[in-house]
Amino acid sequence: MSKTKRVMVSFTENQWVLMGKLRGEFGDGDADIVRNIVLAWLAEKSFISDTVKNKKNFNER
Repeated sequence: MSKTKRVMVSFTENQWVLMGKLRGEFGDGDADIVRNIVLAWLAEKSFISDTVKNKKNFNER
C-alpha cells in the first residue's frame, strides 16, 4: 500500500450532520466518509479520468 498523508479539516455543525447521514453509505469511519466524498467529487468532475488519460497520452509520446 502507498504512503498515506493525514490532513486536518474543519466542518460546520450542519456539514457534520450531513456527513453523519452518509455513514454506512460512504464508509463507517469519519476518515472513510471524507475520503470517499472527495473521491466521488473528483470522479464526478472527471478529474480522475482526465488525469489518467493525460498521463497515458504523455507516456505514449
